Amino acid sequence: MLGQASSWSDMNIVFLDRGTISTQIQLREPSFPHRMTLYEASSPEQVAERVEDADILVVNKVRVGEAALQAAPRLRMVAIAATGSDNIDLSACARRGVMVCNIRDYATRSVPEHTFALIFALRRSLVGYHHAVRAGRWQASGKFCFHDFPIRDLAGSMLGIIGDGALGQAVASIGRALGMEVQYAAHKGRQGQGSLYTPFDEVLATSDIITLHCPLRPSTQHLIGANEFARMARQPLLINTARGGLVDESAVGPALEVGHISGAGFDVTSIEPPSAEHPFMALVDRPDFVLTPHVAWASQEAMQTLADQLIDNIEAFIAGKAQNVVDCD
Repeated sequence: MLGQASSWSDMNIVFLDRGTISTQIQLREPSFPHRMTLYEASSPEQVAERVEDADILVVNKVRVGEAALQAAPRLRMVAIAATGSDNIDLSACARRGVMVCNIRDYATRSVPEHTFALIFALRRSLVGYHHAVRAGRWQASGKFCFHDFPIRDLAGSMLGIIGDGALGQAVASIGRALGMEVQYAAHKGRQGQGSLYTPFDEVLATSDIITLHCPLRPSTQHLIGANEFARMARQPLLINTARGGLVDESAVGPALEVGHISGAGFDVTSIEPPSAEHPFMALVDRPDFVLTPHVAWASQEAMQTLADQLIDNIEAFIAGKAQNVVDCD
């Protein structure tokens, strides 16, 4: 039985940015009659023209706003090839009766592993030592080893996690297995969330490593900035594999300079890719800063799970059994 699409005999599916998923990943054909148009990428100026005949729109990072929706009178579903929905005008979708579905729990290994890759790289100064060896420092030392950069164990340290969803919980599990203490931050500015949560400011003051795993919303924009860095009494590492806008990026360099934090590992920026003038680009040669190009989610296994779930979501919608529906209200 078909759902909203019961009268459609030939679905037109348009994927605006297929290039965001590796070509090594198989994107299977949906099991119902359809046409599928795949675009490697789509600029903001190209979106309206490309969606005008779409019944189902597939998008990862391209912005889909009111203008795009107005240009697509047949559109009934937006299938996000990711978890985050901040690039979709959800209110406009609700007004037009367009269902939005996303991908869930597909990178619960990939993102936590990348989070700890950044933690290990910084905690053990791997970047600094690698650069030093490349520059000939080992030979110049005349010794079997040298100690130019600090190395710290993880066992016994305090891991502060902002965001207690599937990713935050997976990070906590790895941390505990490594002998770390774990605390979840309560929402900023809120009290009384229960014994499972530590007040936000206390997490800032008592954590040796702070890692972000929460969505980007108006309430979490610049969740961490200069004022928050100043309250990080233990000079923690700051790790962000969630969304760039969660941190005031212009405040990260100064925080490193004055020693409010001992290192920072980011997989995301507020605008991607960052321009040459982005404040992070002035930090990439520092031994206490690591920037990766939004690939924490992108293990081969996670991407295949995403691609399979994407088609599952579309098929479920057509069958009248929609799953992973995003609340557009």
